[in-house]
Amino acid sequence: MRPIGHKSDRGLGEATLKASNFAYVRARSISDAVAAFRGCGGEARYLAGGQSLLAAMNLRLLAPDLLIDISQIDELRGIERRGDDLRIGALTRHAEVLTSPLVAEHVPLLAAAAPWVAHPAIRNKGTFGGSIAFADPASEFPAVALALNARIELDNGEQRRLVAAEDFFRDLYETAAAPVEIVSAVYFPAAGANDRFAFDELARRRGDYAIVGTAIAARFSSEAVDSIRIALFSVGATPVLARDAAAVLERTRLGDDDIAAAQRALAGELSPSEDAQVSSETRLHLASVLLKRQLHKLREGAR
Repeated sequence: MRPIGHKSDRGLGEATLKASNFAYVRARSISDAVAAFRGCGGEARYLAGGQSLLAAMNLRLLAPDLLIDISQIDELRGIERRGDDLRIGALTRHAEVLTSPLVAEHVPLLAAAAPWVAHPAIRNKGTFGGSIAFADPASEFPAVALALNARIELDNGEQRRLVAAEDFFRDLYETAAAPVEIVSAVYFPAAGANDRFAFDELARRRGDYAIVGTAIAARFSSEAVDSIRIALFSVGATPVLARDAAAVLERTRLGDDDIAAAQRALAGELSPSEDAQVSSETRLHLASVLLKRQLHKLREGAR
C-alpha cells in the first residue's frame, strides 16, 4: 500500500478541484480486496474503471482514505451463457457490452441501451459492474437491469448472494450492497421467442445524461401482452418501475386507447425530479411521449 497525493482527472478541466490524499492498493483476488477493505481504519472504496468514482473524488464529493483497485481480478471478467441467464462479469467494459454477439442475441434490450451510454472514451474504460454499483439514477444500465429484473451478484470474499434489481436500487446512489461487498456479476434472463423490447431516451446531446429515458420488456401471446415491465430513468432518486401503466397494458393488444390509458396511469404514479433546466412537469410530459413511442414500436414487433 502506498500513499497517493492529489490525483486529478484531467477530463473534468483545468478548474476542477483535486482529490484529497488517499492510499492505494491493487487487489489480485476478491478475497484480497475484501481483506484490504476490512483492514482499512477509515473509509475504503473499490476502484474498477473509475469513470464515476475519480470524478466524484476530484470534486470532493467523496474522500476515501483507501482505494482498492479490483481492475486486475480475472474472475470478475467475461460474458457467458449460464443456463437460462446471460452472466456479465463486473469488469466487463461498456464497449464490450456494445459489441458482444451474446448480448445482442440474448439480452437485446441491453444491446439497444449500450450505444446511448456516455461517449466512446468513457465506454472503453467504464465497467458494467461499476455502473450498476454506482447506481446513478440517470444511467441506462441500471434501468435495463430493472426492466428485466436482472439479479445482481454480491461477493463479500466468503460467500455470494443474488439480489433482484427491484430490491437492489434503494435510493440516490444507495444500493442493497453492504459496504464490504463487491458487485461481481449481473445475471440477465435470456430473451425468449415471444419477448419484445424497446429502449429510448431524450438528451441534449448524444452521450449526455438523459433528461428522461425508458426501458421496456414485454412478453406476448399472439399479439396480446402477457406481461410488461416499464422502467424509467432520470426521473427520481433511482430507476423507477411504472407499475400502474404496466398493469393497464396487460392482456391488451396495445391499441391506441390502451396506450392512452397507460399514459394517464403514468401521470398518476410518476412524480419526476426537477432541476434548473427541466421542470417536473416537463419531465413527466417527455416520459409520456417516450412511453407512447416505445409502445407503438412494441406493437409493431420491436425486438
